[in-house]
Amino acid sequence: MASEAHPDNDAGRFERRRRDIVRAATDLINEKGVKGTTFSEVAARVGLNTSSVAYYFGRKENLVHAVFEATIDRLIALARIAAQAPTPRARLACWIDGHVDLRAMIRRGEEGRIAVLSEMRTLPEALHRPLQERYIELFRVVRDLLPAGAGERDHAVRTARAHILLQVMFWLPAWTPLYSEQDFPRLKQRLLAVLADGIAPRDAAWQPQTLGGGEAPWRTPPAGLRNPHGEFLRMATLTINQRGYKGASVHRIASGLNVTKGSFYHHNEAKDDLVLACFEHGNERIAAVQFAAATLPRNGWGRISSAVAELVALQLSDPTPLLRTTALQALPQERRGAVLNSAQRIARRFAGMLSDGIADGSLLPVDPLVAAEVLAATINPANELRSWAAGFDDPAQAVECYAACFCYGLLSGVEPV
Repeated sequence: MASEAHPDNDAGRFERRRRDIVRAATDLINEKGVKGTTFSEVAARVGLNTSSVAYYFGRKENLVHAVFEATIDRLIALARIAAQAPTPRARLACWIDGHVDLRAMIRRGEEGRIAVLSEMRTLPEALHRPLQERYIELFRVVRDLLPAGAGERDHAVRTARAHILLQVMFWLPAWTPLYSEQDFPRLKQRLLAVLADGIAPRDAAWQPQTLGGGEAPWRTPPAGLRNPHGEFLRMATLTINQRGYKGASVHRIASGLNVTKGSFYHHNEAKDDLVLACFEHGNERIAAVQFAAATLPRNGWGRISSAVAELVALQLSDPTPLLRTTALQALPQERRGAVLNSAQRIARRFAGMLSDGIADGSLLPVDPLVAAEVLAATINPANELRSWAAGFDDPAQAVECYAACFCYGLLSGVEPV
């Protein structure tokens, strides 16, 4: 009889056990991040010992690679199913249906969770490179779900739209638990309405108003006017966004500011405290933009478009972007709730602004709660497109191009630039 450390050679059993291990590791990585995931905890969740997990994967980094590979493969499969639909709207609907159905199956325990992909970068180059190539394949398949145009900026527009379409799906686990499965059919329809057609009528002119003047509190001051704590927040945000929590060592953050590690601990008790402070600072900045836009003497469209333009500009060009929500993995479970609650307050405030625009007739009659979550998923990852934005002659064109994807919808035939 085979020992537990050396499972029998039955191929079916081997694959089932391997799949169970990957599923358990996915849950742990989502809960604790790559750094906090251990062979022993994975083994405990599937009723094995540590040597059994090592038998299947050898080293932890191989297991982590398998987790991310399985997630990307599942996402590509969903995209390829959607690609078979006959029209852009049907493809978009199929993509949404697949993801919402997946949330239901995960809730019922019929499917394993999707891994948060942000920590792929923690893997050694030899393991990270093929995953990155697979993600690029996923991106291209998703981009091909969207209609091609004939405009000069068509490739840039479709890139922005595909980025948003992926990020909205990645954000679903954060807010769909607020909905019953019985509401999922309606949720699919409301998501399709927002993603396909946006929030603004086709004849709504893009004329956002600059908020806050030259000294807006959400903008990063010039280099000579920044305070030390703000600089730590800026460097930590940039480093974590670029390298993930594990790669954002205290030494790297301090070196980026040309200060000692001692200076870091003078301003921050621990790295977890700094991550929490980055989230709090970012949410305060978003709230400040929302309140500034809400006071404009304009209709709902004028207010929401001004807020969106300001936040997209911040993400594409400000020295301090917002911390990516994927960094939540770095925080202990007991500290994530405050960040998520703050994010939901921001979403509810956007929903209120959208409701005002619907009431005054300047916005389409979308579901404001769903649209607010789509907006949150549009803004937070926008900083990943800074190199994309650099391809525009005028930064305002990049802002308009990206913001138009949300405001006018991913199926809009209007050239947004």
